[in-house]
Amino acid sequence: MHTIDEAAVTTAHEPSAPFEPLLDDVSIAVLATDGGPRPRWTLIQLPSGTHMLEVRAPGSPVEIRLSVPLGDAVGYWHPQAAWRRTLVADWEGRARVSLVNGPAAGCLYEPSGATLLTFAAADPATETTVRFGVSEENDTHVVHLRRQASTAPHRLLLVPRAPSVAAALRPLRDWFATTHPPMPVPDTARRPVYSTWYAFNQDVTAAAVETQAALAADLGCGALILDDGWQRYGNGRGYAGCGDWEPDPAKFPALPAHVARVRAQGLAHLVWVAPLLLGPEADCFGAWATAAPARATVPGAFVLDPRRAEVRRHVIDLCVRLVRDNALDGLKIDFLDQALVYAGDGKGDVGLAMTELLAGLRRELEAVRPDVLIELRQPYAGPGMTPYGNMLRSFDCPADAVANRVRTLDTSLLAVGAVVHSDMVMWSHGASAQTVARQLIGALHCVPQISVRLDQVPQEQLEVVRFWLGQWRRHRELLLDGRVEPGRPDELYPVVSAARGDECWVSVHGDRVVTLDFTAYRTFHLVNGSDRDRLTVEVVGGAGPVRARVQGPDGRMMNDPLTHLPEGPCLLAVPRGGLASLAQPRTAPTEGPR
Repeated sequence: MHTIDEAAVTTAHEPSAPFEPLLDDVSIAVLATDGGPRPRWTLIQLPSGTHMLEVRAPGSPVEIRLSVPLGDAVGYWHPQAAWRRTLVADWEGRARVSLVNGPAAGCLYEPSGATLLTFAAADPATETTVRFGVSEENDTHVVHLRRQASTAPHRLLLVPRAPSVAAALRPLRDWFATTHPPMPVPDTARRPVYSTWYAFNQDVTAAAVETQAALAADLGCGALILDDGWQRYGNGRGYAGCGDWEPDPAKFPALPAHVARVRAQGLAHLVWVAPLLLGPEADCFGAWATAAPARATVPGAFVLDPRRAEVRRHVIDLCVRLVRDNALDGLKIDFLDQALVYAGDGKGDVGLAMTELLAGLRRELEAVRPDVLIELRQPYAGPGMTPYGNMLRSFDCPADAVANRVRTLDTSLLAVGAVVHSDMVMWSHGASAQTVARQLIGALHCVPQISVRLDQVPQEQLEVVRFWLGQWRRHRELLLDGRVEPGRPDELYPVVSAARGDECWVSVHGDRVVTLDFTAYRTFHLVNGSDRDRLTVEVVGGAGPVRARVQGPDGRMMNDPLTHLPEGPCLLAVPRGGLASLAQPRTAPTEGPR
């Protein structure tokens, strides 16, 4: 028996272990990384068709190795993939995951999108080290998961081959929804949000925010998030002043009254807080410095160690105080992933400590406000986090519509219960209507958040916002609750469909062909997020009459004829940033004999 060589350049240079068939073409090898007895494993099929792997290695840390022949693999998706969605070599594919840094999960797939391997750790909290990628020596794609010793079995969920990544991950979502029941989602969490961050950064005042609140409510927003800058020492774009979480008296001399005025506009009110950050400029720094020995990876702050009971109590108390004393509807909780500065130091599992902290936080916040809103963001937006938050936001990507689309869809692939929110949509004052529409179109398959100074944008831009938020509200159930098929992750989801009942919404972000099958759906809504003033469609299932309603990026009607679509490919004139709705006319019932 051998211990694992931490310095092994590739997985082929790690100590060998015998592989055995597991599922489809996937093979498995398991070993104790401390040189202990070889672990035992079992695989059972669950009623859903998903399989549960259990590995028992009492008293020993364990490594679970999965191996798949390369075949025609083109991409490997995992929650930390970012922009690396094609195949990487196993000497560079590495990740450390836990509750606040994405789950241990992954999906290997072919050019058609069909999957070769889909897995997820059944326990999303425990720290796990992952190596993955192409084994050059063995012509395989490997995933090695290393976990600390546990008396309980280590469990992995495995999904048989499926036609797409989204289809493979759906049964995992269903399983997590049962085993990790999500936090209730008030209707407010399913309405567009106005955020102050990109519009004001830290230069916020009560009067300026209230001006935006009135305009946002008129556009159909349901909530306002007061971001960084409301608190004392909230300036300079760093975090050296974090820790006290008291209002800046010059900006918000009476925060509860400000909150009441925003709520009177019909908006829920949330504030930003980063409860694990502790800056040396905070008044409380001296009292808590010993509980925050490690520096944050963001500028100016240290990180409170959540493994300490007094830190967990402190974080819960300050969050409850903010909501209770200011009559808030909820919190935007930031930088929870900073807890990982303590991961792997041998002093306790960070993921398990965060589970205890967040469970207590939810319990005590709901005691103050039963319908509390809690926004979490990538990377702490996996299925293990949905019991503790009901708004899951994309990681910051200012003015990047592509990143907003990709990151929100990535999150939605494993989102359980909670609704996915976009990063705040922004654009420049001189942007065209098409540019503004492109930003909003990138946020359609989630709850859109916007952050511009609404009292300063040109009227042309405001009309685009009004149109697209109106369309989103009209089709909210289709976009949020429909069955979403985004396609291949490595292609950045260029054609995204959402289907519900007899309607299908298709967002097109490149020069791709969209299949229209009117035997499957009576109505198609086609969004032109491409750089061309037309869409290419292919009609299958037979030609026939359709009523076409085409609108420009600001909602102006371009065309509304009753027309006939021939079977096969054809071009539709749809302006960039515009929308085409195609519906089969309902046939009148034939009159029977008199």
